Amino acid sequence: MSAGLAPALTGYRPADSSFEAYKLEQSRIARRRLYPLAAFYTMYSLIVALLGLRSGHPWIGMAFYLTGIPVWSLVEYLFHRYVLHGRFPPGQGLIRRFLHERLDPLHWEHHERPFDGWHISGELKDILPLFFVAAPFSFLFPVYTLPALLAGVVQSYVGEEWLHYFLHFGKSRIPFFRHLKRYHLYHHSPRGMEMGYGITSGVWDVVFHTGYPRLVRKSLFEKSRSNGLRKMTRSEASRLFRERFRK
Repeated sequence: MSAGLAPALTGYRPADSSFEAYKLEQSRIARRRLYPLAAFYTMYSLIVALLGLRSGHPWIGMAFYLTGIPVWSLVEYLFHRYVLHGRFPPGQGLIRRFLHERLDPLHWEHHERPFDGWHISGELKDILPLFFVAAPFSFLFPVYTLPALLAGVVQSYVGEEWLHYFLHFGKSRIPFFRHLKRYHLYHHSPRGMEMGYGITSGVWDVVFHTGYPRLVRKSLFEKSRSNGLRKMTRSEASRLFRERFRK
């Protein structure tokens, strides 16, 4: 999630005050931010994966690459819980100022404005400095080991960013997707904000005891299976929009 609010959106009002028009425009903004990130890390991941397959240990390389999926899911959970939902108050010193200015607003704007395209997804520059340290370091080891693992991690990161985009803007009749969507959007509610940190998986919420109460999980699961979900009416959507952007 990117820090800072785009100046163009601080006073943004769609001309027709349509909630659907607003979501459509914000989905375009989110996609434009995602394309460079997805292209760069996917290209890197494919190149390393091919190098691993052409090495003398293709199966080991594939195992390390696939291990990147659960590794990323754990990183995603920890980062979401302790960094994105962390508080970094202002203080003296360069480090405290940096943490407050760069990390404190990193995610709260997303919860305040959950359909703001500038906060739905990350940008290429977000973890690029870390990547430029981790990638060369990984090649101190055989390509089918740590480099393959990192390639799996960054590809999983790309997948998570697109999944998060679709959880906010996408629609699907697939029960599992609808369950993920409800699971994540409940996290955006006042009652769920301190729980449900997993986006791609709820496994780590179970491991670290941050899952939703049983009755909540039961309700979310039953609603995701139901085909008779009540859609938000136009008047309800318009009211939600006006309340969200009321000065």
